[in-house]
Amino acid sequence: MTSSLEQPGGDARSDWERRIYRRLEEPSQPALPIDLPAPAGLAAVPAVGHVRLSWTAVPDAAGYLIERADGAQSEPVLLSHGGSDVSAIPQCVFADTGLSDGVDYRYRVAATAGEGGATGEWSAPVTSRTRTGDAGTVTVSIDADTVVGRLDRVWHMVGSERLSQLCIDEVQNGHDIAQEFAAALQRAHDELGVDLVRAHAILHDDNQVARRELDGQLTFDFERIDAIYDRLLAMGIRPVVELSFMPAAMARDPQQTVFTYRGIISPPADWAQWRRLVTELAQHLVTRYGIDEVASWAFEVWNEPNLVVFWSGTKDEYLRLYDESARALQSVDPRLRIGGPATAASEWVHALVEHARRTGVPLDFVSTHTYGNHPLDFRPVLERAGMSDTQIWWTEWGVGHTHFGPIHDGVLGACFVLSGYAAAQGRLTALAYWVVSDHFEELGRPPRLFHNGFGLLSVGNLRKPRYWAAYLAAQLGNEVLASRVDGDGADVLVQAWATRHDDGTLDVLIWNGTINAEVMHGDPRLDRTVRVSLQGLDAGAWHAAIARVDEHHSNIVARCPPDVDWPDDALWAQLRAHDQLHEERISDLVPVDGRADLEFALP
Repeated sequence: MTSSLEQPGGDARSDWERRIYRRLEEPSQPALPIDLPAPAGLAAVPAVGHVRLSWTAVPDAAGYLIERADGAQSEPVLLSHGGSDVSAIPQCVFADTGLSDGVDYRYRVAATAGEGGATGEWSAPVTSRTRTGDAGTVTVSIDADTVVGRLDRVWHMVGSERLSQLCIDEVQNGHDIAQEFAAALQRAHDELGVDLVRAHAILHDDNQVARRELDGQLTFDFERIDAIYDRLLAMGIRPVVELSFMPAAMARDPQQTVFTYRGIISPPADWAQWRRLVTELAQHLVTRYGIDEVASWAFEVWNEPNLVVFWSGTKDEYLRLYDESARALQSVDPRLRIGGPATAASEWVHALVEHARRTGVPLDFVSTHTYGNHPLDFRPVLERAGMSDTQIWWTEWGVGHTHFGPIHDGVLGACFVLSGYAAAQGRLTALAYWVVSDHFEELGRPPRLFHNGFGLLSVGNLRKPRYWAAYLAAQLGNEVLASRVDGDGADVLVQAWATRHDDGTLDVLIWNGTINAEVMHGDPRLDRTVRVSLQGLDAGAWHAAIARVDEHHSNIVARCPPDVDWPDDALWAQLRAHDQLHEERISDLVPVDGRADLEFALP
């Protein structure tokens, strides 16, 4: 296939849109045979604005698919949550939103091993409808005396556009790209606790890594990579070295490209030369930075090779690319970490795990991606393969997978971020939001300030609602307290995290949202009043404050007129003045018998 970049009238965006949903191969049964029975105990409970579904967990399941039929005669459809690239959800409780009142809905649920074709038996169907009327108050009960665990700061990794932006000399729309991109990464480190960044294209020809001399000899030069990593490390952030794209001097077909910057997606013409490149790169990094430092990094093999837009080889050739990369790193030092398959939509995990189990090739972490949904649970896959110590990293994850929206800049994304972080607790090592900054060039530079870009931060580094959600999570204490949510929407719409800091300060983080992008602009039926009941408090007055992120608070996007592409100086000044977390002091809480309550509206 020739990229449309080489075709008359073609461009990167139309090429992307034509190829992005095409798989290298159709999803098939995973390599490990799995017998998944039907989930038992499916219940569908009427609730205001939604139906609450719950069932019993199935051993070995990575997640669950939900089918819904409207009325008595309609054919069931698989819930895709408004456009998720993976329909299955990892949990056994779910709020089906975006429903019409007065309509009966029929549901059934099946367990899945995580990839298409690995679906177990469907449950018996159940029928329900939404409830109308007053939802009542949702109560969040917290025991400040009881610690139930430690917080997993899975957001310590973040996704990023290619890091060569740190070293470019380019100004667009009055913004110095390198300066602002560096400031975005530094802010993520300082405010979110980010210590790892995963980015594309470190081997791109812009970095002049490989060249073919006149005599045909292949030579390598890592000077530009050094400049990039030197700057990154100075921020306190380490790289996940995504081994891509293919240098033109080494590519079997250098005309196979993706994105406006033409990353070459071809396998190597000579596998020995690929192994030599990875070996010399790793040795160079160890020599320059020391093995103790580089062993704390990670090497990820390629990006989304299951999509034709990112890999023009075969699945077997990807596995060979992984093998050659692993052997190269092992030859330098066995402590160097390697993982993959870095696939889109949670695919090929079974295949790489089984390949590693069968061949003995190292697999230090499993990585994959999903958008518009919570990450599936691949722990059973690793446990069956005898690899329970292998870490699970989601190196791309976000509220939407589509460039330029329409959901990225909305406030629903803030709830999505928090529900994902909460769902990852106890089972993932990293959940990297894609991406940190709107200085992003895959399909061209941003056309306007708020263009529904992937970034947590805008051009100019204004904090979007999703950023504030990650910020609030990062401010939590390390000790997780016992908490319970009761009422209409409990644990499926309204969720809560309660933590304690070393100095005794308590943080309670509460959000009300759904992963269903069809209600991205809200649904007043889902608004709730929340009462927080704190128990186990020491006597005396507790100073209290509430921070809010919603349509009218901590939402810089709403401060920019929708008809403005790029603000003038006066509007920039106003936006920067409002780039703050909305926080207000409230009356001190004075416990009675160790208990204090407060109540507020939660849209």
